[in-house]
Amino acid sequence: MSENNQPVFSIEKIYVKDLSTEVPHAPKIFLERETPQINVQLRNEGKAIEDGLFEVVLTVTVSAKFDADRTVFLVEVAQAGIFQIRNVPAEDLEPVMMIGCPNILFPYARETVSDAVTRAGFQPVLLSPVNFEALYHSQRQQAEAQQSAGEIPVQ
Repeated sequence: MSENNQPVFSIEKIYVKDLSTEVPHAPKIFLERETPQINVQLRNEGKAIEDGLFEVVLTVTVSAKFDADRTVFLVEVAQAGIFQIRNVPAEDLEPVMMIGCPNILFPYARETVSDAVTRAGFQPVLLSPVNFEALYHSQRQQAEAQQSAGEIPVQ
C-alpha cells in the first residue's frame, strides 16, 4: 500500500506540436554577406490533460535579422511532451513541470531548431544550454513583484 504513495514521474510521449520556418526575403537574402543578429526567446507552459497526465510545451523562437526591417529567418518550434506525474505534493508540481520537463524537452527543441535552420539554407543555430531552474525563479520573482505592485492603492 505504501508503494501507491510513491512519487511517479515518467515520459509518455515527446513530440513536435508546432513548427514554423520563415525566410521572408528569399532568395535575395542569400546574397547578403553581413552576419545577422540572432535572437532566442523561450516560453514554457504546462497543463493537466487527464488525472496524473500533463502536457508541457516548450516554445523556442529563433530569429535572425540584419536590422529591424530585414529578417533573415524566423524559426519557431513548440516541443511538447506528455508526462505522467503522480503523488507529487501540490507545491512541487509547478517546479516539476516548469523546470524538470523543459530540461527533458530542450535537447529535442534544440535539434529541431538546428535542423529547420539548416533546411532553410542557413548554417545551423546551436542553442546554448538553458538553466530552467534560474529562469523559473526569475519569472516567479517578476510575477510576485508585479502582483505586489498591483496591490498598492492608487491615490
